[in-house]
Amino acid sequence: MPDDVLDALRAAADTGGEDVVRPAGEADAVAGVAPRYVAAPGSTAEAAALLTVAAARNLAVTVTGSGGKQAWGNPPRRLDLLLHTRRLTGVVAHAAGDLVVVVRAGTPLADLQAKLAPASQQLALDAPLPSGGSATVGGVVATNTSGPRRMRYGTVRDLLIGVTMVRPDGTVARAGGTVVKNVAGYDLGKLLTGAYGTLGLVTECAFRLHPVPAARAFLRRRAGDAAEAGRLAAAVLAAQVAPSALEVDATPDGGVEVAVLLEGTPRGVRERADTTGRLLGGATVSDQPPPWWSAYPWRTGDVGLKLTAALSGVPRLLAAAAEAGRRHGVPLAVRGSAGTGVLHGGLPGAAAPDAVAGIVADLRAAAAGVGGHAVVLTAPPPVRERVDLWGPVNGLDLMRRVKAQFDPDGRFAPGRFVGGI
Repeated sequence: MPDDVLDALRAAADTGGEDVVRPAGEADAVAGVAPRYVAAPGSTAEAAALLTVAAARNLAVTVTGSGGKQAWGNPPRRLDLLLHTRRLTGVVAHAAGDLVVVVRAGTPLADLQAKLAPASQQLALDAPLPSGGSATVGGVVATNTSGPRRMRYGTVRDLLIGVTMVRPDGTVARAGGTVVKNVAGYDLGKLLTGAYGTLGLVTECAFRLHPVPAARAFLRRRAGDAAEAGRLAAAVLAAQVAPSALEVDATPDGGVEVAVLLEGTPRGVRERADTTGRLLGGATVSDQPPPWWSAYPWRTGDVGLKLTAALSGVPRLLAAAAEAGRRHGVPLAVRGSAGTGVLHGGLPGAAAPDAVAGIVADLRAAAAGVGGHAVVLTAPPPVRERVDLWGPVNGLDLMRRVKAQFDPDGRFAPGRFVGGI
């Protein structure tokens, strides 16, 4: 039976192979919602042509890369066209002397790091496991994913200096670097970072790079409880040792470990490691990270949480998490940056939804008390039906106005983001 929408999408593609634009299959579902079509543009121009057709046909669109975070956020309210970035790959330009790279959004982060390695340069982002290096550049930007070294190098928002995007109506917009066309009044890169693909399709990103350090050392120390972990972290932060990361791992059985990453010249790392070792008291030193380093404390199908706090509130939040797990009878693991106040929590996917809801409520109250928030990043459907994933969010009205400016018809990833945006 003829499908004029499929024909129109294929006509818009520069390369008309059936693998570029095709009917969707069961494996293409996003958070349980199946699309009608899948398209994989190979350039910004091709993406613009496809999205022009999508706008004319009123198609709801969601973007995917490696698919590692498709279970994050809410399911889309509707989904007609799944845009895949698998053909938007490769380095567009690498100005090694200026420490800048322009890369296409579908490029796996591991591939980008491999391209930069011969110049002894890096994009200083850690994509946490399990997605790790398979995470794409566009996916990292869409979810604002940053790992342990955000303490030294900053987050995606800090390292992203330019962006090319296609708006939902097919218009191409560029910002940062040598601006061809900008969207007046907006810092486009910051708006797109962490927007879960609700404002448009990112096709290219420009990043600030850093040299690869000549040496590194990881120091690990077991702590008796959250309070002691807080004291150890505070001692490191107060000293002049300039850590690249300061992480904490709290297991459901009450065990807590503090780990510090030092980077720099071999002599500088040795000297700072000696100082840090004395601060921690009895720390082990290695050039390899702990096995839990830069890994989320949950598995596929579990409940994943993001918890934030002011630095001084991290011990209180860790203690509150341990107490919430005990109170509701569900093992809760917490892991993340004691140096930036960004932690992650993991609960078994088989946990009773009511118990999860109780833990989330407790953690939201505890996080609010220390200047932070608690968000459910991913959860099985029964938990999603019971829990508001995002919770109270400041500035929601402003976010809705921004969404209306970029996507007035509400066709891009509808419902995926906070407040049903």
